[in-house]
Amino acid sequence: MDLRKIKNLLKKEESTKLDFKRKIDIYTDSGKKELAKDVCAIANSRGGRGYIIIGVEDKTKEVVGIEDEDLSEEYIQQVISSRCVPPIPVAFEWVKYGGKTLGIISIFAGTQKPYQIRDNGAFYIRRGSTTDTMKKEEVVSYLSEGLSFNIEVSPIINSSTKVLNYSIIDKYFTSKGMEINNENRIEFMDAAAITYVDKDSGARMVTLGGLLVFSDINNLFLPHNMVKVINKIKGPNNNVTILQGSLLSLLDSCENILKTILPASYPVNSICEAVNNAILYRDYSLHGKVIEIVISENSVIVSSPGAMIFNNNDKNHSYIKRNMWIYDKLIALDDKKRYLKTSPGFSIMKRGFKNIGRIKFINSLDENVFKVIFPGIKIIS
Repeated sequence: MDLRKIKNLLKKEESTKLDFKRKIDIYTDSGKKELAKDVCAIANSRGGRGYIIIGVEDKTKEVVGIEDEDLSEEYIQQVISSRCVPPIPVAFEWVKYGGKTLGIISIFAGTQKPYQIRDNGAFYIRRGSTTDTMKKEEVVSYLSEGLSFNIEVSPIINSSTKVLNYSIIDKYFTSKGMEINNENRIEFMDAAAITYVDKDSGARMVTLGGLLVFSDINNLFLPHNMVKVINKIKGPNNNVTILQGSLLSLLDSCENILKTILPASYPVNSICEAVNNAILYRDYSLHGKVIEIVISENSVIVSSPGAMIFNNNDKNHSYIKRNMWIYDKLIALDDKKRYLKTSPGFSIMKRGFKNIGRIKFINSLDENVFKVIFPGIKIIS
C-alpha cells in the first residue's frame, strides 16, 4: 500500500469499512475471537474493501506503531479461516509511516456474504464505528440476493493466473462442448469462477477451486492442500512422503504410492476409495490441517480434515457433500472415472474387506475430522 493511500485512510473517521486499533491480540483465545468478530463485521458491511489499521489510537488517531515481529499474513489468515465461515479473504502487510511501523489488514469484498462466526453461529456487521450482530432481516436480505456459501469460488488473495495449467482448463471446457481459444479463455474462466476480478483494483485472482483443480503448483498459495503418507511398516521404507499438486494429480500420486507400499494381496482399492473421498470432500477452509494416511502392521488410517455434516431433514440421515463445484470439474477431467462409480464409497471400502476384517468409520466433531480405519497389513500374513 502506498503512502498516499495510508495518509488518506488516516484522515478518515472510523466507519463500516475502517477500524483503527492500537494493537491486536492474536495469541489468546479471547483475542482471536475479537479479531475474527471485527473482520467478520467489516466483511459483512456494504461497500468495497475494508481495512483494520494496527498501531493507531482509535480515538485520537495518533500513530503509535507496533513492534510485533511474529505477526504475519499466514497466521492472521489461519485465525480468520478457522473462525469464520465461509473463510473471509484477507491480506496483511507491514508499512512505514511517519517513522512508525503499522500493520494493515485488508478485508476484501468477497462473494460469500453473509459471513458467520464458527464458534457461536453469530453474524456481525458494522454500524458506524461499532460492531453489532446482524438483524434477522439483514441476514435474510443477503440470502435473498442469491449469494451462496460455495467456498470453492472464493478468491485467494495475491494468487496469480500464472500458476494455472491451461491444458487442464481447455480439457474441462472442451468436455462441456465449448470451443476454447486464446481469445475467449479468460472470459470463460471468469464465468466459471476459476478466476475472480477484484472490483476495487481490477486484479484478476484465482479462486480456491480454480487453484485446487487447475494448478500443479497450488501449494504456493494453499500449503494445506497436501496428502501426508506416514509409512510405519518395519523395514527400510519407514518414512514420510508429502504429496502435492492439482487434485487430479493427487489422486494418481496417492494410488501409486499405496500400491508401492502395500502388499499386492492387500485390498488397496478400498484404501484408494477412502483417499479419493478425502481429497474431494475434505474441508479446504481448515488451513492448518492436511489429509493423512498412516500405514502400519495393525491399521491403515485415512484422516480427512472436516467432520461429516448430516442432513437433519433427511429421514435416512444422509450427509451433506462438500465441494460440489470441485466434483463437477473432477468428473469431467478424470479419465479413470473414479467419481462415477455406481456404488456408494462406503460400500466400496467395505466390499474389499469382506470376510477379511472390520472397517471403522469415525466422525469426530470435537477434532473436526473424519477417519476411516482399515485393518493393518498383518491380516494377510
